[in-house]
Amino acid sequence: MIVGVDHTRIRPLTPAPMEKTAPVPMRRLPASAKSEQRIRDILRVARQVFSEAGFQAATTTEIAQRLGVSEGTVFTYFGGKRELCVRVISDWYDEIIAKVEDRLPHVQGPRAQLHYLVHAHLRHLLAEGTGLCAFILSEGRARNDDFGEVYAGLQRRYTAPLMRILAQGQADGHIRQDMPLRLLRSAVYGPMEHVLWDAILRDARVDVAATADQLVDFLWQALQPPQRDALALARFRGEVQDALHRLQSSENKDGGEY
Repeated sequence: MIVGVDHTRIRPLTPAPMEKTAPVPMRRLPASAKSEQRIRDILRVARQVFSEAGFQAATTTEIAQRLGVSEGTVFTYFGGKRELCVRVISDWYDEIIAKVEDRLPHVQGPRAQLHYLVHAHLRHLLAEGTGLCAFILSEGRARNDDFGEVYAGLQRRYTAPLMRILAQGQADGHIRQDMPLRLLRSAVYGPMEHVLWDAILRDARVDVAATADQLVDFLWQALQPPQRDALALARFRGEVQDALHRLQSSENKDGGEY
């Protein structure tokens, strides 16, 4: 159990069946252990090059040179740079999703589960430096005719644990029910993305633990069901402000002063 967060106990989350992501096409399937190792080596070096240079500046020539092979060897297994990029991103998502799905069911309470996901998201994206983080955040959203479905499927799988937490929290009365799940999901990932891009642009080190604590403190308050009295008062204030605005607008049109 995570210390310092809500320990309200609810039923452990039962992982939903993994959504199948459209397979990433490969130019040639590995026929031997040697070929499989070659693919792993290409992906490892491609991950480094993409992290350092970004997709646009990275080249398959650089990847081949670092491996000490010809560029043709890279094309033996991957049809081009974009296909290689998609495979690198897919493998990264698979690694993180597997870790989250393994650990999350053992975390008890909606607030603790939210804290785990926020901390894990920041930690994994920054684990290999801001270069890989920028690569995943930017290219992982790319849309094109060939791989758009792959990216969309990866993002659905990645955000599925949060969606389950939010849905369960709404059902148990821990999370507000007056907002759609998709909007609540954006409310959680949006602030984290701002933190990550700020770190990327400033090339600054992020205190992941402290940042996760601060974000969850803020997010949990926003996710709480609004109290009926407070909600009614807020609506009344809004109605009064709207009425005053209409009155002032009417007086302005009539030449009145206020």
